Amino acid sequence: MVSVIAMDGPVASGKTVVGREVARRLGFRYLDTGLMYRAMGWQAVNKRVPLDDAFALARLVVETEILLAEDGSGRVTVDGQPLGAELEHPDISRSASLVATVPEVRQAMVAQQRVIAAEGRIVMVGRDIGTVVLTDADLKIYITASVRVRARRRWREIQAAGQEMDFEQVLRDTEARDHRDSTRADSPLRAAVDAVTLDTGEMDIEASVQAILELMDERKTGGPEGP
Repeated sequence: MVSVIAMDGPVASGKTVVGREVARRLGFRYLDTGLMYRAMGWQAVNKRVPLDDAFALARLVVETEILLAEDGSGRVTVDGQPLGAELEHPDISRSASLVATVPEVRQAMVAQQRVIAAEGRIVMVGRDIGTVVLTDADLKIYITASVRVRARRRWREIQAAGQEMDFEQVLRDTEARDHRDSTRADSPLRAAVDAVTLDTGEMDIEASVQAILELMDERKTGGPEGP
């Protein structure tokens, strides 16, 4: 029986919206671990902690309580304060990316994420879920798409939020984020050896969700496994 689903992939690959919809249809809890790092980035900015001070960031994450909201939204609270749209700002995204490079921060986050997953019936989305956080997950999915496709998705999200940013800048930011995520010393972004890779470049949300639900059915019936 599939109770824990680990879903990884680069920025704007579609893993967030797809993971949330898969969780909704299954009646599972949902956690986008990227929101935890965004929340930590927001906290660092809010507390005026320098993003290049690894010691201060490590201390801040230990002192901060980040919890999964109880309303089923998949959102998080920071020290009891619910956070929403403020976590989607590009500046917070960049802050989160820098915070996530600190090994001590990641270690503390991973410990929290494992506690959350221990109850089962959860879809957990991030960049190191299948490779580090939940290595024994029942099903691992690596969602990806070309960098230009992902940058355009991110650009449209920014526009929809009423913010202005040049597409080429979004593309450069996406490429820089990919580089940081895939080359960091601690928990670099990569597909787990036993993950199924799903390229969403030419797939809409419904097709992506259906592909994952079919994989779950195959696991239940003893069908094909692996990439």
